[in-house]
Amino acid sequence: MFKRPKQVNYRKQAKLGIPKSYVQPLLRYGQWGRYATEYGRVTARQLEAARRVIRFRMSRQGKLWIPRFPHRPYTAKPTEVRMGGGAGSVKFWGQMVKPGSMRFELGGVSEAISVSACHAASKKLGIRTRRIQRVSLVKLENE
Repeated sequence: MFKRPKQVNYRKQAKLGIPKSYVQPLLRYGQWGRYATEYGRVTARQLEAARRVIRFRMSRQGKLWIPRFPHRPYTAKPTEVRMGGGAGSVKFWGQMVKPGSMRFELGGVSEAISVSACHAASKKLGIRTRRIQRVSLVKLENE
């Protein structure tokens, strides 16, 4: 599912540092979600592995949202190549991760399924994540 973008303005981007800021975790689409708790980098392969694990655990029920696309190219030069000569070829595509940014959201499944699916998928990402649940207003009014 996650390949390179269809069209980009610049094939190679500068390697920028992650701006040190925090994003408030916010569920936009689903009932349950998983958000990052640390800075890092997530590759398209990691996201695809996490997506496949979630879909397997959900067994064709509910819906899955992955809010951000891995749009950033990362370059690397081959081994045993001398310094200079510009940036190497694009090695993989990924995205920068800030604490609080949503990794994926789930809806239309039970809590037990969402817990197991999100936990299994978070092991594929390479960064620490935490689970979040949407607070139901009907539930609060009845209490």
